[in-house]
Amino acid sequence: MKAIGFRKSLPISERDSFIEFEIGKPSPSGFDLLVKVAAVSVNPVDFKVRQSAAKERMLDDPKIIGYDAVGEVVAVGDKVSLFKEGDEVYYAGDLTRSGSNAAFQLIDERIVGTKPKTLSMPEAAALPLTGLTAWESIFDRMKVDPKTAKGKSILILAGAGGVGSIAIQIAKQVAGLTVIATASRVETENWCRAMGADFVVNHYELQSSMEKIGHKEVDYILDCVDINGYWETLIDIIKPQGHIVTITGSNEPLNLALLKNKSVSFSWEFMFTRSMYTADDIIRQHQILNEIADLADRGILKSTLKTELNGFSAENFKKAHEMQESGKTIGKTVITF
Repeated sequence: MKAIGFRKSLPISERDSFIEFEIGKPSPSGFDLLVKVAAVSVNPVDFKVRQSAAKERMLDDPKIIGYDAVGEVVAVGDKVSLFKEGDEVYYAGDLTRSGSNAAFQLIDERIVGTKPKTLSMPEAAALPLTGLTAWESIFDRMKVDPKTAKGKSILILAGAGGVGSIAIQIAKQVAGLTVIATASRVETENWCRAMGADFVVNHYELQSSMEKIGHKEVDYILDCVDINGYWETLIDIIKPQGHIVTITGSNEPLNLALLKNKSVSFSWEFMFTRSMYTADDIIRQHQILNEIADLADRGILKSTLKTELNGFSAENFKKAHEMQESGKTIGKTVITF
């Protein structure tokens, strides 16, 4: 089968930053599905892994990455009970296994959902990783209860990004929160509003922008861009007994003592935790993806697809990674095979 990967972590502008090659088609066993991949989307984790996985050495075998995919089940393992051959599925992948940038991929059925029926393959490919990240942030980490959320507010930093785009929708349409998103350009502000944000504020003037819209403080904060750069400002903005969640890494320790007087809770969100550690509740991701699919089919959530690149080629992956590395992409970028 055809696959696209890399042997060395190179700048995306270099010829061999991605290479095309042939590899044997894998066979499923246990809980694995063998999926014929139809489309993938590219996330920041893709370029971060590409930049770091082979910095000091040349790999003997090319590394295949890719953490979002949609496709058709063509074979199943002996423990599979949730899917059958011919089913159309979507999923966000597993950091510890070979990725979706290949014609076929093995994936544990417990982190796979049924593809939304009303969405095209590219539209569906845009949703799994960011949808799971946003859902887990709001419901598993913040533990927002839609029954008691009316009147409560959430600030989403980087609202026009991949996670921000679907987090706005889930926070508004599913959790019932008042949603404030950050943006700094006309096109990103318009995108946030189209996703359903009640307010859009400038992240370069965050505190003053919040005061202007009458929301000096919020109950919840979801950081999708830079927890270190905003940390002290977020301490001022979060309400007493509020909750801050970040999906971004930290290059230096956070001063958690600043949370004490307000009794504020803080959580990391890492979508790969359940698959990486085969957590006791790993099947929760299957359930979440099915719920997101149902909400999409009912018209409550919409795809965050913004840019589609047609063709399973190294050049398209280079283009998609270059876009991600710019930090200025809106919504999701999908490559259709």
